[in-house]
Amino acid sequence: MQTWKEYQEKNKERFLNEMIDLLRIPSVSAKSEHKEDMQRCADAVAKSLRDAGCDKAEVMATAGHPVVYGEKIIDPSKPTVLVYGHYDVQPAEPLELWHSGPFDPVIKDGKVFARGSADDKGQFYMHVKALEVMSQTNSLTTNIKFLIEGEEEVGSPNLGKFVADHKDLLKADVILISDSSMLSMENPSLDTGVRGLSYIQVEVTGANRDLHSGTYGGAVANPITILAKMIASCHDENNHITIPGFYDDVVVATPEERDLLNKAPYDEQEYKDELGVKELWGENGYTTYERTGIRPTLEVNGIWGGYTGEGAKTVLPSKAYAKISARLVPNQSSDKITEKLLNYFKSIAPPSVEVKAELHHGGEPYMTPIDSKGYQAAAKAVEATFGKAPIPVRGGGSIPICSILEKELGIKIIFMGFGLDNDNLHSPNEKYNIENYYKGIETIPYFHKFFAE
Repeated sequence: MQTWKEYQEKNKERFLNEMIDLLRIPSVSAKSEHKEDMQRCADAVAKSLRDAGCDKAEVMATAGHPVVYGEKIIDPSKPTVLVYGHYDVQPAEPLELWHSGPFDPVIKDGKVFARGSADDKGQFYMHVKALEVMSQTNSLTTNIKFLIEGEEEVGSPNLGKFVADHKDLLKADVILISDSSMLSMENPSLDTGVRGLSYIQVEVTGANRDLHSGTYGGAVANPITILAKMIASCHDENNHITIPGFYDDVVVATPEERDLLNKAPYDEQEYKDELGVKELWGENGYTTYERTGIRPTLEVNGIWGGYTGEGAKTVLPSKAYAKISARLVPNQSSDKITEKLLNYFKSIAPPSVEVKAELHHGGEPYMTPIDSKGYQAAAKAVEATFGKAPIPVRGGGSIPICSILEKELGIKIIFMGFGLDNDNLHSPNEKYNIENYYKGIETIPYFHKFFAE
């Protein structure tokens, strides 16, 4: 019988090509014109699960985009691992900044460039191929279930109901997620948690129509100027968020937790050079890892209004808009923070404009204990293939469904991501290192082995 590594080596070109085929499907959940692509991608995922060894795999309807469920049950008395991932991807815009087509995958310098390569198609597909490896080498030690959704990038609005309605189907002993990153291949890490999210949109309206900026400028409020001032007021001179009550529920990390977090290798100059910035920016009194892991943040994700086409048009716009998100840390509630954000923008609006603020979506922060059986199995798995123990770190991103999965199913979540922070998630030229993809497929079977033990 072949070993895991021998089987993977023999089939690695096919493993890569299958993942690339999945990347060609423009499964953008945020855009209604991609509804058929979403269905096509779900069907492709279900087929890949069946081909990999699932006893059953089906596309299941929700009120939005469908969920893909699959399972391989070898023995009901053995532990069951539920793998969560998502087949939907972020919009690819701005298209002009891509070096190649976002849905025409290109391999360059050992990396696959395409939307969804690292987030999350390439990462969840590692689990599909790991199942094939274990099935074909007759070495499965756990039952495996798959829950691959199509709405993670829009806040998973329908997955909570799906999970609540299918608790028996999804019954498991642990949830395994690869939708995060590690520090580097030289210094592997495991996320011990993810931040929550509150995402709003603000609309500022001045006059009842666009105006000539010479005739009316200086006499009527410019919504873009007002919106810019409102946004600027959200941080003080120490880059501390000024919204009343924003920090009320924040669990402050202990000195020991901060020390552990800052043991991760970090070269500030290298960090700045890689991003092309001369200076870092953030809340005073905290390191980069603390700012992106244990502290909440507030960011403007988009701002627009007036004339943005070619050439000049001297207009005083009627409206201005911004999309604004807060990343949340343990004990902060997305509902509470959303309410504070909406109230803040409405309360500071001058009488010269009208402000409308509304929720897009949100999700709760999530922490996993490093002394849990699942975390220990993941740490041993990483050590088995990387040759060194992973560093526990806090993830800066958000996976909105995490807290709901634990609440509904009563089990812990383990984050075992193989991406890198510089994979350009949500940005032009998203990429996933082929070495990381293969290393994930090699490592995942060890998780199942050690979890079963």
